[in-house]
Amino acid sequence: MNGCCLAKERPARVAHVGPGTPFDLQGFINRALAAGQKRIVVPPGRYRVTPQQQCHLRLRDLQDIEIIAKDVEMVCTETTLAVNIENCRNVALRGLTIDYDPLPFTQGRIVAMAPDKAWLEFEIIDGYPENLEMRIEIFDQRTEQLKVETRYDWGPFRSLGNRRYRVARGAGHRYDPTRDLEEVGDILVTNSLSAPGGQAGHAIVSANCVNLVLEDIRLYASNCFSYLEYDCDGTTYRRCSIDRRPLAEDVRPRGLRRLRSSDADAFHSKHAVRGPQIIGCTAKYQGDDCVNICGEYYMVMAANQNKIRMLARHKSNIAVGDAVELVSYAGARLADAKVLSIEADGKVNQAEQSFLNAQNMNQGAKEGLARPDTDAWTLTLDRAVSLPMGSVVCSTRHTGNGFLVKDCDFGYNRSRGILIKGSNGQVVGNRLTGCWMAAVLVAPEWWWLESGSSSDLVIADNRIADCREPAIEVIARGGNGAVAPSGAHRNIVIRNNTVKDSPLPNIHVTSTAQLVIEGNRFQPLAPSLSRWNWGQSKPSAIVTEACDRPKVQAEKISKP
Repeated sequence: MNGCCLAKERPARVAHVGPGTPFDLQGFINRALAAGQKRIVVPPGRYRVTPQQQCHLRLRDLQDIEIIAKDVEMVCTETTLAVNIENCRNVALRGLTIDYDPLPFTQGRIVAMAPDKAWLEFEIIDGYPENLEMRIEIFDQRTEQLKVETRYDWGPFRSLGNRRYRVARGAGHRYDPTRDLEEVGDILVTNSLSAPGGQAGHAIVSANCVNLVLEDIRLYASNCFSYLEYDCDGTTYRRCSIDRRPLAEDVRPRGLRRLRSSDADAFHSKHAVRGPQIIGCTAKYQGDDCVNICGEYYMVMAANQNKIRMLARHKSNIAVGDAVELVSYAGARLADAKVLSIEADGKVNQAEQSFLNAQNMNQGAKEGLARPDTDAWTLTLDRAVSLPMGSVVCSTRHTGNGFLVKDCDFGYNRSRGILIKGSNGQVVGNRLTGCWMAAVLVAPEWWWLESGSSSDLVIADNRIADCREPAIEVIARGGNGAVAPSGAHRNIVIRNNTVKDSPLPNIHVTSTAQLVIEGNRFQPLAPSLSRWNWGQSKPSAIVTEACDRPKVQAEKISKP
């Protein structure tokens, strides 16, 4: 069954009218818990909820609890946490709809711009807030779809009065008519924050939970990630969504429907013991990835026999007894080792800071490692290893292994569809449309220090259309930027996927041992429309690099 059909099976919602009625939702649930109720039913309604300590609803230290919120809408009245779930076991939250008023983003119509697109002016559309924060996207006035790539060289917003603003590109801007496609009349969307009590990111955040179930949750806005989990074990997201709210159902009158849903990722899992089960879910028009399942790399500064010195920006999740993944600076994956002991080893030193400052990596990650107070640790392993400075290490217990992404409907976002860094998982039966980057990407990211390399994956029966980059990619690169040798990924099966109207190659795989590609069907765009520079050579629908004897079935290509 595909994601579209599952979406239609969601229970019907009662249409609530108006901006909502004030209601102490936290107090209602707390009283039910104090009375010993294990199954709590919230009465239907649209409720305006005031946050307490930067959170609108907090569930903490609960076990064997089910909260039913069918036909309940929580309108968050500040752009801070909607729901925070901590240290819970066997807890289920079902049926809740969540929106924000004021919204965590705003929309304005472009009314003027420089001939070379170096600056533009826009007017905030009726019904949208003015507390502007930087994360600009530009949508086509006719199609209401994303029109240009997200850029990060904008300067600060300057108010011109009467809800009109000017924003300029950085000094390095050079007009490119093939990329700078915005026009007068197009819609600029950017973040808007309104949290007098203090800002806290994301909509639904869970941490240190076991067997958490979020089911039939409908989310219409988020100030950063929509569904974020840290250090969880076996979370299930069933028929949960983040999507643009229709104008007719909005909590406020507006001069134009919402063009964005969430400001950043939809489903983001960090450091999970058992990866999330994302089933029959929807993620569209958010400002970043639909799914990201990852762990964390720690950077190796030195190795001597069976001891390695590593840096950690914050507390490491590597524990004694863990198996650890070891990847050289050039991207070669060593055999996993076992941690025998962990000892504090002072702080980052000047030589290490100099090395870090010279690296091509995310600026925030770089600055976090190079800070004078960054902790260093010595790991003692069960065998000797050879790893140069800039190599990485991670716990294989905290990368979201055993994940499942199935029967989901994703797309129309500026970046990746499904981004995987775990192992022993499946990406099956999903529909991905209009992703501006890869629809399915399996890749460790040294740039972000997000781990790890992947083994034993099945990517099958997915329907992919209208991507701007290769639809399915399994890739690995070292810290030096080079393609990693074979063995970074292992035992990957890419089977029976359909790719339509996406640039060549439709499938791109590097650095993989025991690779099987079979039964896939393609209707590709011409290579001239690819964002890749292939020179004079026309790429095939399937391209492999640095893979050890891959089993690749002949391409099945149909004409448009």
